[in-house]
Order: sequence, then C-alpha cells, then structure tokens
Amino acid sequence: MTFKINNFHKISFWVSLISVILILLDVGFSLNGSSQSFLSQLYWVALGTGLFSLALRYKKPIKGIKKKILFFDAVLLLLLGTAFLSLFLSQLEASLPLTQSQWVKTTVFFLFIREFIELKINLKRSVLNPVQLFILSFLIVIFLGSLLLMLPRATYHELSYIDALFTSTSAVCVTGLIVVDTATAFTPFGKLILMLLIQVGGLGILTFISYFTYFFQGGTSYENQVVLSSISSSRKIGEVFTTLKSILLITFGVELLSSVLIFFSISSESFNSLSEQIFFSVFHSVSAFCNAGFSTFTNNLYEVDFRFNYYFQLIIIFNFVIGGLGFPIVTNILNYVKYKILTLFNSNKDKHKPWVLNLNSRISLITTVTLSLVAFCIFYLFEYNNTLVEHEGVGKIVTTLFSVTTPRTAGFNTIDFSTLRVPTILFICFLMWVGASPQSTGGGIKTSTFAIAVLNVLSLARGKSRIEIYRREIAGASVKRAYAIMTLSFFILGLGILLISLFDPEKELLKIVFECFSAYGTVGLSLGITAQLSTASKIVIICIMFVGRISMLSLVISFFKHVNYQNYNYPKEEILIN
Repeated sequence: MTFKINNFHKISFWVSLISVILILLDVGFSLNGSSQSFLSQLYWVALGTGLFSLALRYKKPIKGIKKKILFFDAVLLLLLGTAFLSLFLSQLEASLPLTQSQWVKTTVFFLFIREFIELKINLKRSVLNPVQLFILSFLIVIFLGSLLLMLPRATYHELSYIDALFTSTSAVCVTGLIVVDTATAFTPFGKLILMLLIQVGGLGILTFISYFTYFFQGGTSYENQVVLSSISSSRKIGEVFTTLKSILLITFGVELLSSVLIFFSISSESFNSLSEQIFFSVFHSVSAFCNAGFSTFTNNLYEVDFRFNYYFQLIIIFNFVIGGLGFPIVTNILNYVKYKILTLFNSNKDKHKPWVLNLNSRISLITTVTLSLVAFCIFYLFEYNNTLVEHEGVGKIVTTLFSVTTPRTAGFNTIDFSTLRVPTILFICFLMWVGASPQSTGGGIKTSTFAIAVLNVLSLARGKSRIEIYRREIAGASVKRAYAIMTLSFFILGLGILLISLFDPEKELLKIVFECFSAYGTVGLSLGITAQLSTASKIVIICIMFVGRISMLSLVISFFKHVNYQNYNYPKEEILIN
C-alpha cells in the first residue's frame, strides 16, 4: 500500500493514530494521576493539530469539496468546538452526556477517521495478490485482537497470551470455541472488544476500510477495484462497491432488526440493568448473524431463562441462517421477491420468464433445505427420549430445529451436547463439515461444494460426462475446485486429529474428532474438552479455525505463483480408478 497525502495532513494523521492507540491503553490500563494528565495533554495536542489541519483544507473553494465531506467536517468541527469550550466552561461540561475526558477521546477518534478518509490507498498486486492480502488482513486483526484482550481492564483476572490468541482467533474466525468462560473472564470492555472482533471477522476488515474510503472519496483506482472484486467475488469490476454496499446494508439491517426483536423477546428480570439487556441483545445479534456462537452466559443459551424461550430461539435461528446463506444468495433472494411482487401488479404478463434466481442460489438453497429436513428427522428420532425429553410439543420442534441448524457454523446451543447419543454426534460432525453457503459468514466446505460432489456422483451413475442441472452445465473448474476443497479438508482434519491425539492422549478420540470438525467448520460446539487442551493442542485448534475461515484452498493458492495459460493440449488418457 502507498499513501499520498500532503505533509501536514500526514503529520495530523500519525498524531491522531498515535492518540487512538494511547486511548486504547488509557482505557485498558489503570493509570496513575501523572500518566493520566500526560495523556490528556497529548489528546489536546492531537485536537489542536486536527483543527489546524481542518482549517488548511478549506483554503481551497468549498465547491470543490464533496457534500459528504462537508457534512462530516461540520460534525467534527462541532465536536472540536464543544471539546475546547468544555475545557473553559464548567457549566457546559456538566450538561454534556459524556464527561470531558470521554468527549475528548470521542473527538480524537472522529479526527482519526477524518484523516484516514484522505488517505489514497493503492492495493498493489505486485506486492501481494488478493488472496495473500485477504489472509494477511485476518492475521493482523487476530494479532491486534489478542493484544487488546490482554489489556488489564478487559479481563477480571490475568489471561495468558495463548488463551488471548485462541479467543481472538475464535472471534475473528467467527468460531465460538472458548478456553475461558466469556461470562466470568471478560469485563464489559472485554466483551465489547469480542463483539467488534466478531463483526470485523464476519465481514472482513478490507470490506470496512475499502467501502468507507470509497464512500467519502467517491472513487478509487482500477487496480483497487480488481483486487476487491476478487475478494468480494463481484461478477463485474464496476459493481464491486455496489456489492460491498449491499453487504454492509444487509449485515447492519439484519443485526439491527434482530437486536430489537431479541430485546423484546427476553425478560428484564434476567439482567441487572437496562444497559446490560441492550448489550446482550446487540452482542447476540452480531454473534448470531456472523455465525460466531459467542454468548455472554457461562452455559451459552442453555441457561434456564433461554432454553425454554422458543420465540427468542427462533429469532436467533433466523439471524444465523441469513448470515449462513451468504450475501450473494440473500441479495439474489431479495431481487427474486421484488420481481415476484412486481409481477403480481403487472397486468401485461409476458410469456418470457427471466432467470432471476441464479443457479448458485438454487443449488445452495435446495442443499440447505434438504440437509436441514434430513437432519431434523434424524435428530428428532435419535434424541426424542434423550436431550429433548425436557421439552414438550412445540418446544421439541423448535429445540430440534435449533440443534440441527446451529452445527451449520452457528455454534449456539440450547441443549447439553455432551449428553448426545454417539450416532447424533457423528451426524453433527457431518453437518459441521458441510457448513454454510459460499460468501457467507460461516465456514465448512460449503453447501455448493457438497452439492457438486453429489451431482457428480449421480451424473457418473447415469453415464453422463457432464453435470447438468436446471438447463445449465456446471463448469469443469467448479468441479475441480469442489473436489480440491474436499480433499484438503480431509487432510487438515486428519492432521489435526492426529496431532491432538499425540499431544493429549488422555482425551477421548470422539471428543477430539468433534473438536476438530467444529474448529474447521468455524462452528464453536464442543463436548467439553476445549479449555482442558494442552498449549500445543490449542495451537493446532487455532490453525484449524484459521484455515476453516479462509479455506485451505485459498491458503495453498497464496503460496503458488499462477502459471499463464499455455496454448496447447497433451493427448488425453483415462486412468484406472476402480
């Protein structure tokens, strides 16, 4: 990346960045009076630098500045003015919703955003290809997250670095496996860090940065669009920011709606204050949509107040199913619904029916529904007199639905998974391996990969050399990619099970297998051995979670240089298979 900015604005950016880092240290550590006073003076220096930088920008005519920038600068100027006035007017400070210190820190943060907006970011493919950039962004967020979780004010007791790294990886890779109890180990500040890591991990830090800078600047380089189109899987380079906009709107729209529904579905008696209830609603909405499976309760959602709250469970199911379908599919479904509504009011009905619901959406939706129905029947039959015995009527149906959809990378639980029958556990391992749909917040090999493998078997059984469905032929490259993903998944799972069996030989093999499948599918379900694993085994699980989030195929591709297509073909020969 190269940054182009004039000298003083560059100084202002670095001052604001350093100030934001100091704010994190200020919030995370208990500082003495002299240190607190020194940091406060630095914040005022940052505000002064920012105010001067803002004044320099308006030396040019206002007509040349975009309306979005003007509005943001007006808000920033209001914040700066209020911060400076509160320093001299004690009555003003008393009337502010935040303390003077909090107001100054908020203003410094907005100042950093303003300076960041001006950065001209170029994603040079000569340095890193899109896959390497994608992987590196996750590694950076995981590392920074581990440092934030080790801040003294983030936890109630000291946290080892390996546990902080494990938790950060689990949050960023939206898995949900935990080595410390989230409810009792992390303070409200620590839980807020976890929620932010889950949100960034679910969407990707590049999504936030790229769209935010584009939104204010109104454009970007062609090279940036090429890189981002590879990461976001946009069909057209010119639509890359439209795709990112859709992703952000769907994410925050669904999370906001779910937060409101969750808030009104739970009893206030379960919480100590209104703010705690609001945070619970927002945290679980973000965790569910991003398929993270983190909860602020010790027993996840198996708490007495929630395991029988079936309306609440249905909201959570809706949330993580939408997140697990994938943004392209959700967008395609919305377009299909819009088309159906328009056709109802269209008096001139044409014989021509446009292909609104594309092949990718059809395959993923059919696979998702089929797997869910089969899993529902199997779970209901096997667990009727076991884990479902404490529920009745509708309760059994909702609990079964929750328990067969959560292994598709969500990770929440309303039953005790350690009491499941062995056949049920093995089938859940299969569900975790398949995972969610492509371009979603979930992991696994993906529903489309599994569907292609099944369709290929059916095609071979019928003597066909091509996979044809819905008057379409699936490209050979997709078939190769699907089998490569499946092969690599078995490799990483087998290696993980082997290593953990060596490092922790006293652990039951079934529990190790379940743990590895859960980590690879970024699910977060466990049979109760996560916290008891040795340091070496925790590192293995960290690696599996990371690979499960970015996909093993992407990791392999990042290490190899692409070969240019050669304009020749060797003679073909059939290889004996069976």
